[in-house]
Amino acid sequence: MSMDRLPPVSYSFGVWDTPLLGDTIGTNLDRTVARFPDREALIDYTTGIRWTYREFAAEVDALALGLLATGLGKGDRIGIWAPNCPQWTLTQYAAAKIGAILVNINPAYRAHELRYVLGQAGVHTLIAAPAFKTSDYAAMIDEVRPDCPDLEQVVLLDSPRWRRLFETGRAGDPEQLTLAQSALSADDPINIQYTSGTTGFPKGATLSHHNILNNGYFVGELCGYTEQDRICIPVPFYHCFGMVMGNLAATSHGAAMIIPAPSFEPRATLEAVAAERCTSLYGVPTMFIAELADPEFDSYDLSSLRTGIMAGSPCPIEVMKQVIERMGMREVSICYGMTETSPVSTQTRAGDTVEQRTATVGRAGPHLEIKIVDPVTGRTVPRGSTGELCTRGYSVMLGYWNDPEKTTEAIDSARWMHTGDLGAMDADGYIAVTGRIKDMVIRGGENIYPREIEEFLYSHPDILDAQVIGVPDAKYGEELMVWIRMRENATPLTPETLRAFCTGQLAHYKIPRYVHVVDEFPMTVTGKIRKIEMREVAVRLLGQSTEEQA
Repeated sequence: MSMDRLPPVSYSFGVWDTPLLGDTIGTNLDRTVARFPDREALIDYTTGIRWTYREFAAEVDALALGLLATGLGKGDRIGIWAPNCPQWTLTQYAAAKIGAILVNINPAYRAHELRYVLGQAGVHTLIAAPAFKTSDYAAMIDEVRPDCPDLEQVVLLDSPRWRRLFETGRAGDPEQLTLAQSALSADDPINIQYTSGTTGFPKGATLSHHNILNNGYFVGELCGYTEQDRICIPVPFYHCFGMVMGNLAATSHGAAMIIPAPSFEPRATLEAVAAERCTSLYGVPTMFIAELADPEFDSYDLSSLRTGIMAGSPCPIEVMKQVIERMGMREVSICYGMTETSPVSTQTRAGDTVEQRTATVGRAGPHLEIKIVDPVTGRTVPRGSTGELCTRGYSVMLGYWNDPEKTTEAIDSARWMHTGDLGAMDADGYIAVTGRIKDMVIRGGENIYPREIEEFLYSHPDILDAQVIGVPDAKYGEELMVWIRMRENATPLTPETLRAFCTGQLAHYKIPRYVHVVDEFPMTVTGKIRKIEMREVAVRLLGQSTEEQA
């Protein structure tokens, strides 16, 4: 076969005219402040705090100098344990200015998880909210502190010690901060984010200034951000979605960060968008579903919205269409990635067709490489074939903190990050993610990708949300179960009514045998569906059903 007749392989590169940024995060913020000192930088809708870039920078620098005065500096680990609030953002940028490594701690963690993260990262200083919802953070910190020898100081937000940091910083010598910043490199580690591992302890993805500053900047570039934009950020700061795609995308363009509430609330988000005339709104699909389902949805003026990002988990086509049509987010962008890649690897563009923006997760981001490989052989597959999605470039993490073995498992010798996700690349380089390698269901020798079935089920008029999992089966090895959230006042589906709906539309082996109707799915704080927990519940339910029949 001649070379010109060989099918193209699933490889693409994100060509972009704008070069990568070589700044540290602190230097980049200083550049933005110099350009847009009087534009709004941060608005907290709950408390009414409203800072221009000049005011925001003054708070950041005061905290940075206060932290320097306590002896903190380059390479030291600062933990942040709090819901979304202005203080979280100040800590993010203050730590970056002095070169301390920010350790993001999930607000949902309990004492056992907190103890592990503080110890594994060797956290020196912990900045934390005293409490949030049902979590007494102060009590949990007291409980684990004896087991954390590296933890030298704890600062609770709005406590006398917190206020003293700012008093010390405002009275300090700004030249000290200038010297601290001048000693930093863009390649220094600046952030540790713990992945929500489904088995064992979480791993600390270690990210540099270069990793996350560039990712935030180029995500913002593809959203068309300028200093005129106002970004509503209801996604958590402790996750890349909030602190990178949200905060860093905003500050690298001079846009405003809008915090609608400490944690996600559909109504507060809609209120903030309307009141602050937001041009962009972020969320995982479940957040958009909740906003669209609000009984007062039509009363909110969302006409200022132009764009936004939907990411974090597979985005249902029907939900995407409603976001465009009912929320006016005609340029809404789909992003795909993982914490280990800072996080975004692929993204749709504003000029993409509706099909490209609903059926794919876009194409390679600027300056990034993408390929699809055979999970067994590692060879790049032809376009249109399914395989594991891999990415390489500036966004790939430095490694897992103090875990070279896990790092080597994830990043190969050529610096390709293996995502564990299944996908296919089309002729134009667009990626369709079909599921996780570990989520693929093998039923009687047939490989089944749950995403395909879920997308079909969204076309049912009574189904609000659907998630398909594999459950053990004596005959086929695995059988399909679907968890369904019904629309209000709809008659719950049964296996029989679901089969009637699917027959003739799906191959027989793709029709779920079991139907489980629920009010909500088990989820992480970021809104990702916890399918492993769903399987555990399903096994118990099916076991009870078998016992009852016996």
